[in-house]
Amino acid sequence: MADTVKLPEDSFKRINADDRAALDSEKIAAPSLTFAQDAWRRLRKNKGAWVSLIVLAIVFIMAFGSLVVSPHNPNAVNPSYANLPSKIPGIGINGFNGTLVQAGQRIDAYKQAGASSKFYIMGTDYLGRDLFSRVLYGTRISLIIALVATLFDLTIGVTYGMFSGWKGGRIDTIMQRIIEIILSIPNLVVIVLLILILKPGMTSIIIAIALTSWTNMARLVRAQTMEIKEQEYILAARTLGERPLKIAFKHLLPNLSSVIIINTMFTIPNAIFFEATLSYIGIGISSPQASLGTLLNDGQKNFQFLPYQMWWPALILSIIMLAFNLLGDGLRDAFDPRTKE
Repeated sequence: MADTVKLPEDSFKRINADDRAALDSEKIAAPSLTFAQDAWRRLRKNKGAWVSLIVLAIVFIMAFGSLVVSPHNPNAVNPSYANLPSKIPGIGINGFNGTLVQAGQRIDAYKQAGASSKFYIMGTDYLGRDLFSRVLYGTRISLIIALVATLFDLTIGVTYGMFSGWKGGRIDTIMQRIIEIILSIPNLVVIVLLILILKPGMTSIIIAIALTSWTNMARLVRAQTMEIKEQEYILAARTLGERPLKIAFKHLLPNLSSVIIINTMFTIPNAIFFEATLSYIGIGISSPQASLGTLLNDGQKNFQFLPYQMWWPALILSIIMLAFNLLGDGLRDAFDPRTKE
């Protein structure tokens, strides 16, 4: 048996507190994050998307909060206060101090109308209705239409796409041909046909969007489902006898969440713009109800002399569209782990 080799005592060195701290400082460690936590961290680092999220939260709070607290009745008519410019207390800047130019001279429109003690943040329209209240009301109507349309998009589009991609074969071919037929019919034709059956308003717009807007979501979900169902964990679940419904909720939906959320962020502004376009050309929301489209239509009639009546709804519509698109871009980068930070 070989002799036992003994190391001398001076081969070992006792580690003190300072040496232990130096060793700990050389460690490379990072907190363990889930996919959702990592996506949230990436989203917060995207300043454009983060600011857009805050702006949209403010818009939603103000629009739906006006149900409880509203400065004025949006449909209250007061002809004596018609076409008053914007007046914000404490601000003396022209355009926001209640003055306007008439016959080459700047006059106090509120004093001339006998409303010196009143103020309207965005002015009034041609019937004396508070434009700020109507913008809040119109924004709420546009958001409700967009959210209901998105609900149909999520329920019909996601279900249809998952079923088509999961089944494949002849069933998938037939279902995709149905989508192509729906896509071949313009949305404007659908809304006009619905107006012939129903009267113009929120119901006809929601039904028209619900009938046509889910196709894009269905195609995206179907493509992702066909890719995911070939993964090893799906094959393992099927081999173990898991029911398709359980596989859909436990495995497919979590992996499809990024595609669904990102596409939803682009569906909402498209629905808002579609409603605004219909209301602008006169086949959407009808008077006295207000939406961003009807406010634009009313404002463009007096744009040459009272441009603020069109500027305010156009500004709100632009902010909403820009914020949703920036947030959608930020979510797309946040949910893509290949994106460089």
